Amino acid sequence: MPILPSCLLEPLWDQFAALLPEHIDTHPLGCHNPRTSDRTVFEHVIAALVHGSGYERIASPGCSDRTIRRRLTHWAELGIAKQVHALALQAYDRMIGLELDELSVDGCITKAPCGGEAAARSPVDRGKQGLKRSVATEATGVPLGVVAAGANRHDSPLLVPTLQAAKEQVGDLPDQVNVNLDRGYDSSKARSALAGLEFTAEIARKGVPAPIQASKRWVVERSHAWMNGFGKLRRCTDRRSRVVDFYLYLAAAIVTLRMLIRRATPRYRWDDRPNTKRLK
Repeated sequence: MPILPSCLLEPLWDQFAALLPEHIDTHPLGCHNPRTSDRTVFEHVIAALVHGSGYERIASPGCSDRTIRRRLTHWAELGIAKQVHALALQAYDRMIGLELDELSVDGCITKAPCGGEAAARSPVDRGKQGLKRSVATEATGVPLGVVAAGANRHDSPLLVPTLQAAKEQVGDLPDQVNVNLDRGYDSSKARSALAGLEFTAEIARKGVPAPIQASKRWVVERSHAWMNGFGKLRRCTDRRSRVVDFYLYLAAAIVTLRMLIRRATPRYRWDDRPNTKRLK
């Protein structure tokens, strides 16, 4: 069974491969083993992202765990996953349209058993190492910006960096933007920060039952649930923050691409359009 369906894997790899720099062999003798192809390593990285397995477990005779780590570190330093996510957002905006006048931001705490540069003691997991993932989405739940921090960080200080990350991915935002937040952002600092960005806000009040003040922020919670479907995000074993960001934006690109395909299927017609009807 494939790790990802071909309708997701192939366009993702096409954009990923287009951003890879040309490899130049600098070995003085040219007699070392042939270089493992980027496509092979990419499929192993996707396997690590989906299943959350260690690199030793997903390594194969043609691709060792050292090769995966070395190539992954190089790709993370180049920021390729972030660029792929930006391209996915551009495609979604061109075909469906991003609704940037309504944004939602929320955080999610996951496990980081190996610790690392972006990990800290989790207040909800008996002090074990954990990560906090802060995500900003547009009105329908498309992930725009992602920020990783320690699990002990409060949501409010991550609000502005998350909105700035979203702006870096999509460019200029509309003149009027409303941000939907839960009661964790109910503070004067969060309101003053949004006022400095000239954004309006709909923030749930502390002490008021959630169903009474239900708003449009449920889409970001759904996006968190989609991203938690990736094993590497639920239980991150990588210690370097660049690699963590690589996996976060790669997962965000897959979520965006999946939403694009689902919403474009009933709207557009093309020759090889997949048939969703059940065959008799």
